[in-house]
Amino acid sequence: MFSHVLWQTSKSTSLRKVYVASCGSVASTGPTTQIGKCCEDEQNCGSDLGIQPVRSTAIPTSPSPANHRHVASNNQRVSPTLSERAFTTGLQIDSKTYLWSRYNEMKRLVHDLIPPGVCNLLNPSTIYANNEVDLDEVDIYGFDYDYTLALYSNTLDTMIYNTARDFLVKHYKYPEGISKYDYIPNFAARGLHYDIQKVSAFFLDVNSHRGLKTVPDDEVLELYGGTHHVPLQEVSGFYGKGPMMKQFMDVFSIPEMTLLAAANDYFNSNDIEYDPGHLYKDVSDAIGMVHIKGYMYKWIMQDLEKYILRGDETYAVLHRLASHGKKLFLITNSPFSFVDKGMKYMVGKDWRDFFDVVIVQADKPHFFNNCGKPFRRLDGNGDLQWDKIKSLDKGQIYKQGNLFDFLRLTGWRGSKVLYFGDHLYSDLADLMLRHGWRTGAIVPELEVETRVVNTEQYAQSLTWLQALTGLLERMQVHRDPKSKEVLQDWLKEREELRAVTKNLFNPHFGSIFRTCHNPTFFSRRLCRFSDLYMASISCLLNYDLSYTFYPRRTPLQHEAPLWMDQLCTGCMKTPFLEEMAHIR
Repeated sequence: MFSHVLWQTSKSTSLRKVYVASCGSVASTGPTTQIGKCCEDEQNCGSDLGIQPVRSTAIPTSPSPANHRHVASNNQRVSPTLSERAFTTGLQIDSKTYLWSRYNEMKRLVHDLIPPGVCNLLNPSTIYANNEVDLDEVDIYGFDYDYTLALYSNTLDTMIYNTARDFLVKHYKYPEGISKYDYIPNFAARGLHYDIQKVSAFFLDVNSHRGLKTVPDDEVLELYGGTHHVPLQEVSGFYGKGPMMKQFMDVFSIPEMTLLAAANDYFNSNDIEYDPGHLYKDVSDAIGMVHIKGYMYKWIMQDLEKYILRGDETYAVLHRLASHGKKLFLITNSPFSFVDKGMKYMVGKDWRDFFDVVIVQADKPHFFNNCGKPFRRLDGNGDLQWDKIKSLDKGQIYKQGNLFDFLRLTGWRGSKVLYFGDHLYSDLADLMLRHGWRTGAIVPELEVETRVVNTEQYAQSLTWLQALTGLLERMQVHRDPKSKEVLQDWLKEREELRAVTKNLFNPHFGSIFRTCHNPTFFSRRLCRFSDLYMASISCLLNYDLSYTFYPRRTPLQHEAPLWMDQLCTGCMKTPFLEEMAHIR
């Protein structure tokens, strides 16, 4: 959309405020054949045409002094650029000069179209809608526990990594050298696919790593038979697990990915032959031991203040919903003793009064798609009871069970139920696709990514990247040798700009939501399995309980950009509206 608008705007002769031309400080008010005062008698006005600028990944803060402008009022006719006069007066310029003239005009225009204050428009506490959701129709709110009601500090990732790494060395007898690899906080990202056999590498769409090192693109092509395509049946099944690849969608999986990368890096760096399938299983088991043996639960319960974040916000959300007469329930895979201590810390000793149903150790996603396990009741000490469950009562704690019995015993069905969780597959997929519940995805990464998007560097780099891409698309018709050299320079700059925007999020894999111009696999699953998504459940505090969320209309490739749609959904102020009005 940027490239289309910038191209149309740059060649228009009827801009309302500022018209960027090739020379002169004031536009001529006479016929279009007149040239500005500074160009009379064939004087050189310092036009930028033919000047090949020094490329950079940032847009200049102001146009070059040599690049004069013609300023015209709304009703004045203005002098055309030299590139336009070349076609109206028969003036001959070589294609290389013409291409660089278009480049410089576009770059000035991009600078003018980014006004002060364009950044910091996105609020990290916003709730985003994939589908229309009217909260007035929602009577029942359900929650996962870990990374939904309870958010954890990054210190927990380090503890999980270090403990699993030590398991790998001491219990699985892996080389001591792996113990020297410390946890790397900003290496892995949610949504990565891991190729178990072929390259033992991580992929986020087009970004590939083996161990801790980037896999060159030509090597990836060779390994996959000259293509970036991986057959669907090899990528992953419905829950992100396939015969050849595993997709990591859980926040808890970030330490696991980092340990896999570290172990791979050790073997590859020391030319040690190993079976990648065994490594994947052993690392997975080592991470599992941290949970099975209760280490993670023990750490958190011993120092709740160190590991649990923003517990007061969890209390505020639950209190608000309950005070408005909404029914609440909890379905978590965590054990009762762990949940009980965390909820008492965040909400208070009477936290169970907020919930109509509490289910622990539910074994999701099997809870949502398998009717084989019955509910069992726990007493106040967490011990299993033997009585048959005929109803799910407030104040009681239930273990295991299945969604089919849950629906039968509660009668809570359809769009009046809204369930929140952080795992797209285990928490949300079955509920949306098979049972018609409303779903809300908790994506903590949104806070960090929103801060990046709000920076001036990102706004400038992305806008110029879009403009340069549009320029490449339209100027590719020039195929003489000099023009091809220019186009190659532009392609190189485009790749540099892509790298800049990617590195602002994560230098290894970029944004979890977008790879270049396409959404990532994670982003597509997010749109498919969630009606709403947000950084934390505390975002609900910014909206009243009769609020209707409307999804933003984004143009398809064959549609014209309808900028007013963005204004109507309140996503952000469009700073280019006046310049775009005549294009509509």
